[in-house]
Amino acid sequence: MRKNILYLLAALALVGCGSKKETAATQEEERVEQVRTTVLQPREIQREINVSTNLQGYLTQNVAPSLTGKIEHIYREVGDKVKKGDNLVRMDQTQYKTTKITMANLEVEKNRVTQLLRSGSATQQQYDQVLTQYNSTKEQLEFLEQNTYVKAPFAGVISAKTYEDGELYSGQPILVLTQIDKLKALVAIPETYFPKFKEGMKLTLTSEIYPDKVFPAKVEIVYPTVDPSSHTFQCKIVIPNDKNLLRPGMYVTTSIGLGKANALVVPYQSVEKLVGANDRYVFINEDGHAKRVAVTLGQRFDQDIEIIAPEIVPGVEVVTTGQHKLVDGVKINVVE
Repeated sequence: MRKNILYLLAALALVGCGSKKETAATQEEERVEQVRTTVLQPREIQREINVSTNLQGYLTQNVAPSLTGKIEHIYREVGDKVKKGDNLVRMDQTQYKTTKITMANLEVEKNRVTQLLRSGSATQQQYDQVLTQYNSTKEQLEFLEQNTYVKAPFAGVISAKTYEDGELYSGQPILVLTQIDKLKALVAIPETYFPKFKEGMKLTLTSEIYPDKVFPAKVEIVYPTVDPSSHTFQCKIVIPNDKNLLRPGMYVTTSIGLGKANALVVPYQSVEKLVGANDRYVFINEDGHAKRVAVTLGQRFDQDIEIIAPEIVPGVEVVTTGQHKLVDGVKINVVE
């Protein structure tokens, strides 16, 4: 009798558990989330991308002569502006002066042998030997002159100084000359825009240092390859800087206009982010059920953002309110 009672209680418990599971499943099946949606329509936008970068001097020259020895005199200090051809450094002149004397003697000898050759008192071989020595010494003198009396190859400002007068030069640059009346910058552009970039394109720069100013610039070089790891390509831009307001090393934002285009945009808050990753997604209404769609973000317009994906096309109904509580496949009810 007692066994029968135990069997009966166990059966009732099993029936109860089964009923609870069936009830939970039924409730899950009947779950309906209330949402608001928007139907995507193409919107004409002014296509523009913003990229941040650091400025560089358009030209930078390490003043490093090809001769070792004593530095006799450095004509400039850090911050000095120089013009093309200005004296920067004078190295020890001993070797230059000795070679200059040798050159003068060889010039006299060359003229003498030339006269003897014309009169038949010297052979062509003698003349060729003197001429070879003369030309070799002339090249050496030019080399010594350039590296003894170092001049500025372009106009700019002295941005670094390593030595003082009288020190022994050992190969490290004595000065660094930087051009600042014209600057450059390298910017990394997403590969999507590669077909749109051309040399000579106009663009603008802004700096937090000058919040009310916009600086014109243009694309000088579009690099021909794409970085496979970042999927970006580089552009070299050039920036006129006649007033010297901008300086190498400054952080600026580049604004590049790419013309008008049609885009599909949604409120920014309707885009969800996958936890622990940078993947973005939205929910769309597919026959009364929520469908999660991975998207790529495009250009932002105040509170709206462009979204890009194969399934994101005109006429698609995107959930804009209530998306936080959705899971893929759940039933939804669109309310006004």
